[in-house]
Amino acid sequence: MSIVKIVEQALKDGYLTSAMEAEVGRICNAASELSIEEYMALDRLMGALLTGEVVVLPRKQFINVMEELVLAEAIAKVAEIEATSEQNLDVGDIAAYALNRLPPLYATTEEGANFQRARAKEELQEFISKQVKEAIAQSLNKPEFFPERQALGTSSKEEVISQVSNLLQAYAPEFEPQNDQGTSSS
Repeated sequence: MSIVKIVEQALKDGYLTSAMEAEVGRICNAASELSIEEYMALDRLMGALLTGEVVVLPRKQFINVMEELVLAEAIAKVAEIEATSEQNLDVGDIAAYALNRLPPLYATTEEGANFQRARAKEELQEFISKQVKEAIAQSLNKPEFFPERQALGTSSKEEVISQVSNLLQAYAPEFEPQNDQGTSSS
């Protein structure tokens, strides 16, 4: 969709969705130069946003708490294996395999995320561990059909670890690993 059509749609509907906003941004970033019509449309949109004729729909922030729980479990198990053997495992493959076999636990508030974490630890921890173990076993037993394959958006193991770390920081800023007694390590 073009900028002009997006602006026309926003003016007609009275709102700008996050998808429309993202598409305008993508077009602007990709174009070396915008046309006069595109500049005029953007000017019209800016005016409509300033007057309230068009409103930006709020983005609903949400997380899948299951992702952070699976990642934490996978990272711990993979670290144990890699520390005691010559095996190199892909945390992303293991997490994806396990997540595809576990229920999602979405939350839109910190309170909801805490509730989902507590519920998962009480009701699903054994299932999470089982699925991660199964994912590791699957990973260890699979032949390397395509050794040249490259993980999405990465080119090195360090980048994967960095991405996992960034995901955990973004989705679980208050997450603290539990020590052996089950109490927080604060």
